[in-house]
Amino acid sequence: MNETAHGEKKQTVTRTIEAPAKDIFQILTLPARHQEFDGSGMVRADEKSQRLQQVGDTFVMNMHNERFGDYRMENHVVAYDENKLVGWKPASPGTEAAGWQWVYQLQSVDQDTTEVSLTYDWSQVTDADLLAQNIFPAVSEEQMDASLAGLQSLV
Repeated sequence: MNETAHGEKKQTVTRTIEAPAKDIFQILTLPARHQEFDGSGMVRADEKSQRLQQVGDTFVMNMHNERFGDYRMENHVVAYDENKLVGWKPASPGTEAAGWQWVYQLQSVDQDTTEVSLTYDWSQVTDADLLAQNIFPAVSEEQMDASLAGLQSLV
């Protein structure tokens, strides 16, 4: 398992949002806002994180899901290009990232319109115990699209 219905180990959703890329980027790079647009229902709150400014930044989120209950994730920023790209790999606090990542890519259509793509990629997960749980994809394309709809409602 651990694949989409199409046999892939990543999934991407895209939405055109009537807002400048810089406004969308401002929301994405402020972890305190993530709960406001999370379509999965798992993000509860951040741990008073600072605005993301570069690759190497980290932020901690309080999470919840039915299978694991309450837990925390330490997210490591692995992609950053101002007003164009931001992405992170989650990990249990104090551990190395397990290999999945979330990446938001922003493409300006014009000065007031942005195409936003959200990719959830678990192709680098190698931990046999984690893969044996068959939890990927843990978030559906519908939930990812709901995240983009939530993001759209904030700008």
